[in-house]
Amino acid sequence: MSTIGATHNVRVVGSGRTTVVLSNGYGTDQSVWRHLVPHLAGRRYKVLLYDNMGAGTTNPDYYDFDRYATLEGFAYDLLAILEEFKVRKCIYVGHSMAAMVGMIASIFRPDLFHKLITISATPRMSNTDDYYGGFEQEELDQMDEGLRMNHESMIRGMAPLVVGGDMDSEAVHEYTRMLLNMRPDIALSLSRTLYAFDMRPFLGQVTVPCHILQSSKDMGVPVAVAEYLHQSLGGKSIVEVMSAEGHLPHLSAPEITIPVLLRHIQQDI
Repeated sequence: MSTIGATHNVRVVGSGRTTVVLSNGYGTDQSVWRHLVPHLAGRRYKVLLYDNMGAGTTNPDYYDFDRYATLEGFAYDLLAILEEFKVRKCIYVGHSMAAMVGMIASIFRPDLFHKLITISATPRMSNTDDYYGGFEQEELDQMDEGLRMNHESMIRGMAPLVVGGDMDSEAVHEYTRMLLNMRPDIALSLSRTLYAFDMRPFLGQVTVPCHILQSSKDMGVPVAVAEYLHQSLGGKSIVEVMSAEGHLPHLSAPEITIPVLLRHIQQDI
């Protein structure tokens, strides 16, 4: 039987005493961190990278549709990885979906996290009467239908909007490639998990310090969401809005994002 590390393609780089865990958002794999890892993996930091189940680099036969119908399933995977690799305390960097996964895991085991650094994080995607998450339910339903009816066409149409900037950029091609590597039925199921989740009632239970990083222009996460998280979390938090565009600034605007990430990794609130 495969170990949790092999199942999630865990890779450890560097030999430092402080472990930095990098966790990828929806559809992406650990290659999305290629601009950041060389700055960390040395004597000071040990970097642990892994792929969430469902990413195209993982074995689709291991994808449990019931387990991953909620983000808790991914949080349990993260905790199992930290246990297998004997990580007693880490700096966790999570993008988008993975940011919420880290928050959930920190509620279960706050002792394992020195701090959380989130990129493009949102506790809920859809709008309500008292919350602006970025999308109306009708828009999410249309995206769901698009993925169901024509997966590839939907991905190719959405990727440039999500990444932002030049529609023919290397980042758009890279993001498109990673999304198309996902098996279509898994991509649809996981997108439904994201459309349905609502982390808002549990934010007050997140007591680990959080550094909330956000692009100034992100079609998926309004800047107001970063401030909402800041006001709602149960522990110390800080917000930095970067002069970058897009939902994956660590991939599309590394010249802006990587220095900000390094500063937040090195500094405490």
